[in-house]
Amino acid sequence: MAIRWTQEVEGGPRRVNHAAVSIRNRFIFSFGGYCTGEEYNQIVNIDVHVFDTVPCRWMKLPSAASCECDDSIPYMRYGHSASAIGDVVYIFGGRNDTHGACNTLYCFDTESVTWSKPKVKGRPPAARDGHSACVIESRIYIFGGYEEEGECFSQSIEYLDTQTLTWHRPRVTGKAAKWRDFHSATAVGTNMYIFGGRGDRMGRFHSGQEVYSNSVRVFDTVKNCWFKLKTTGDLPVGRRSHSAVSYGKHVYVFGGYNGLERKHHGEVYGLDTDTNVWTKFGHLWSLPLSTEKTLLLSYRNKADDIWRHESCVRRSSG
Repeated sequence: MAIRWTQEVEGGPRRVNHAAVSIRNRFIFSFGGYCTGEEYNQIVNIDVHVFDTVPCRWMKLPSAASCECDDSIPYMRYGHSASAIGDVVYIFGGRNDTHGACNTLYCFDTESVTWSKPKVKGRPPAARDGHSACVIESRIYIFGGYEEEGECFSQSIEYLDTQTLTWHRPRVTGKAAKWRDFHSATAVGTNMYIFGGRGDRMGRFHSGQEVYSNSVRVFDTVKNCWFKLKTTGDLPVGRRSHSAVSYGKHVYVFGGYNGLERKHHGEVYGLDTDTNVWTKFGHLWSLPLSTEKTLLLSYRNKADDIWRHESCVRRSSG
């Protein structure tokens, strides 16, 4: 498969640790995020930017009017997740420098452009940021991240049944992926592929001794079982804050940062989930930039299969 960038588009939001989803095979909705110089100790509503892939243009949605008693709109945050099921986007987690981490669920209707805070049942995951959210059928699986209350990394699996709006924590078997944050979780069929992220030599607790694994762990959502994938080929180095997307039987990984190497990465790797072989596609751009936090999204055009990428680049000062 030949992979290449088709167009560079200016005018998008400059930030990291935002969350984005593809809607109706045309629009990319981007929520919140962090940008150096902006204040995150003030309580303002989260912002929403939309990229229309037909004219290749960005627009910022007007801020929803709210009063202090209206808590249906999430406050500005970073390190959260966004998951799309139909035209509805589910926002979970993330943190703000005033309120800290959050575990409230919010919904954004992309048709009516309105927010809501649904009543959920069950026990939600602990407040966290840097987790992953993976949609498989009508469920949203939450894995990992950094839990604020326990001041620790997580390796738990929990899911939201969006049909009943109930949180579940399944009983699982197998050796779970290690504690981490800012990893990726990608669905291929009913399996969830965990790659990358930042861990710690102390395991669950943060000691500043960072670990970056390049192994792949898979969670079978039918059997509720973990297993480690034996991969070959051009293995990518461990990294955090990358992006990943599934396309057919492949998982594509782009960008990311390795703190031990102090290096930002700008290449694309593809994992064939049938053969478990990695393939490196190299740097796909001519710009002298690498990425720390990017979002790699795909959709299917009615005429052709086309890749669309949203990249929010944080320039290295070095």
